[in-house]
Amino acid sequence: MAELKNRLRSDLTAAMKDKDALRLSTLRMLLAAIQTEEVAGSAAKELTDDEVLKILAKESKKRGEAAEVYTENGRGELAAKEHAEAQVIDEYLPTPITDAELADLVDTAIAQVAEEIGERPSMRQMGQVMKHASAMAGGKADGSRISAAVKLRL
Repeated sequence: MAELKNRLRSDLTAAMKDKDALRLSTLRMLLAAIQTEEVAGSAAKELTDDEVLKILAKESKKRGEAAEVYTENGRGELAAKEHAEAQVIDEYLPTPITDAELADLVDTAIAQVAEEIGERPSMRQMGQVMKHASAMAGGKADGSRISAAVKLRL
C-alpha cells in the first residue's frame, strides 16, 4: 500500500482526535479522491505514491483556482477556506523546485535528447525533452512550468 496514503489515514485519525474540522474535511476529501481514482476503470487497483502525489497536486490546483474565482466574485470567506484547504494539501506535496533548478533540469533533458538524436533538439523534439524533464522533476514542478522552461531553452 502507498506510504503516503497510510500517512493521510493516520493524519485523518489525528485530526479526528484533535477536533480539527478543516484538516479533517480536507483529508476526507483527499482520501475520497484517491479511492475514486483507485476504482476508476475496468479493474480496481492500488495507487503508488507517485500516483497519489499527482492526485494531491491536482486537488491543490483545484483549490487555488476556486479561491481565485471566489476572490473575483467578492466571496472572501469562501476564498479563505479554499486557500486553507490548499495549504493542508501542500503539506503532503514535495517542495517545488526553484526556477534556477528547473532551468538546470531542462538543460540536462536537452543534453540527453541531443545525445539520443545526435544533434541539438529543436521545437520539433519538444515532446522528447518534456518527457525527460518531467521524469526528472518528479512532481516537484507542474507541466506548465516545465513547458515554459523548455520553450525558453529551445
